Amino acid sequence: MSLKVKAFILQLISFATLFIIVRYLLDSYTNLEGMWISITAFVIGTIAAPQFQAVKSNEGEKLFMKWIFMKDVKEIK
Repeated sequence: MSLKVKAFILQLISFATLFIIVRYLLDSYTNLEGMWISITAFVIGTIAAPQFQAVKSNEGEKLFMKWIFMKDVKEIK
């Protein structure tokens, strides 16, 4: 599996996990109704989910992660 596909899958899994958790919490603990629960969970999940990117370099392809809660970019592989 290429690193671009791996980056896409990791990003999708991290977003989906955050979306489901935030959607449940919003549904349980706020007065939001209808589609506003999903829209709010989508925005929070998009902002809070880590971003993965595959980059080609002289040493080969590398996978990097950037997250809002981390100061710098972290090399994964």
